[in-house]
Amino acid sequence: MNIDHNILTIITFLPLAGAVLLALLPDRGKMMQWGALAVTLLTFVATLHLPSHYDYSAAANLEGAGSFQFVQNHEWISSPAIRFHLGVDGLSMWLVVLTGFLAPLGVLISWNAISERKKLFYILFLLQQVAMLGIFVSLDLFLYYAFWELSLVPMTLLIATFGRTANRRRAAIKYFLYTFIPSAILLVGMLWIYSRTGTFQLPELTQLAAAHNISGNNAALWLASLAFLFAFAVKVPVFPLHGWLSDAIAEAPTAAVMVLAGKLGLYSILRFSFSIFPEQSRHIAPLMIALGAIGIVYGALIALVQKDLKQLAAYGTLGHVSVVVLGIFTFTIAGMDGGIYATLNEGIGGGALFMLLGILYERYGTYDMRDYGGLAAKLPWMVTLFVITTLSVVGLPMLNGFVGEFLVLTGSMQSTVHNHTGWTVLATTGVILTASYMLWMIQRVFYGDLNFNTADTPASDLDAREHIALWPLVAVMLAMGVASPLWMRAIDTAGSDLAQEPAQIQSTEQPALSTNTDMHLPIPAAQEATK
Repeated sequence: MNIDHNILTIITFLPLAGAVLLALLPDRGKMMQWGALAVTLLTFVATLHLPSHYDYSAAANLEGAGSFQFVQNHEWISSPAIRFHLGVDGLSMWLVVLTGFLAPLGVLISWNAISERKKLFYILFLLQQVAMLGIFVSLDLFLYYAFWELSLVPMTLLIATFGRTANRRRAAIKYFLYTFIPSAILLVGMLWIYSRTGTFQLPELTQLAAAHNISGNNAALWLASLAFLFAFAVKVPVFPLHGWLSDAIAEAPTAAVMVLAGKLGLYSILRFSFSIFPEQSRHIAPLMIALGAIGIVYGALIALVQKDLKQLAAYGTLGHVSVVVLGIFTFTIAGMDGGIYATLNEGIGGGALFMLLGILYERYGTYDMRDYGGLAAKLPWMVTLFVITTLSVVGLPMLNGFVGEFLVLTGSMQSTVHNHTGWTVLATTGVILTASYMLWMIQRVFYGDLNFNTADTPASDLDAREHIALWPLVAVMLAMGVASPLWMRAIDTAGSDLAQEPAQIQSTEQPALSTNTDMHLPIPAAQEATK
């Protein structure tokens, strides 16, 4: 049976079915862990259908609305015109796979760390997966916004309920307010777009934007574009909108931290801001490039002076997402490709780092680097994986971090944005600073004299479950470093399309690539009037 018609619905709602199943099961023994692991593994296997059946040649020959595959487009609400419209392209496909890949690893790493209220934890974790997958596959703005808002709820509850200190509720409220208030502004922008075009469908809005037919009011377009960009920039977060980041990462459980920062906001900028507001995005690019370069250096410098391992990783995350911001706002093919690739790398390298920090905390009960030292002799497997992850994060050639970082800096030097060379030079110093704080962390924790605070603490090296959780990430780090064309085949089609000047984007009316013969794209009245 050909499941191309329904694969995206299956992927998106399989974790929801799993959450309902867990809610009905009794919370005894390891039943919640095994149930969540089974659901996330099934979801991951389903996501592999996308790259294995993706038509790369067709994607390379189509642009804009025609580049989406596995499309589902069905009427949901007639007035206002809201459709159940799903699809993926070279930008979103690998993010869907990454989300599916990280989920079972998050369950494995939480196996013993979450010992109370396990049913609530795994239900919230699966709901977070539903929200993330829905964001990546939605092509209707209203449907996208529903998943966007859903993503706030389980994450807030995970931080508030399973945070490690008494500060967890404050961190949860801070995270919620930082992300919810800009989301309300985003909704206003979406409603204005609908009032001008009569559609929430992204492919149609992309065509209208390319033809300059969304609105003749430039001031209103600017305000709408800023509403979109502001909401997404807070979610990334872009410097200086990172006020929620350190507290949320410090409190959130490891499985939640792995998906907390970066991917949703960065994807949304690429998908919606660049597609619906191409001219406005290019006009604001000099500011965003500057903020990206400053964020790289700022994050690295603050990480250098941290004593808490979670805080160090939080500010390191700010630096890494700032690399992506720098790359995508160059509007060069190399910068776009590098930014998308670096987004995947942040999920892989950052996920591995937070998992290792969580394992270390389970054994010693502290994130304070001053309580560590000399652990390499006691924990040889752990130090090995810490070093490999560190080398990936700092961008060592042959590992995944190098590819994205190199393309971003290359694209930044090729950009025509004013003062791009100076900002690129500043951003390049972040490479040195990142290596400094990561290697300094390895030195403090694993080498030197054995600290008296941990010398007498009995601690075992990695067990079988932890090996199973960590080695797949190491394998992907190496694979993405030496075989990057496997990923770039799809990414480059999206990057090339996004890097085009607005006047060069073809305003085709080709239907989205799909095997669903029942799918049709309604043309709104505003678009019909321009023909």
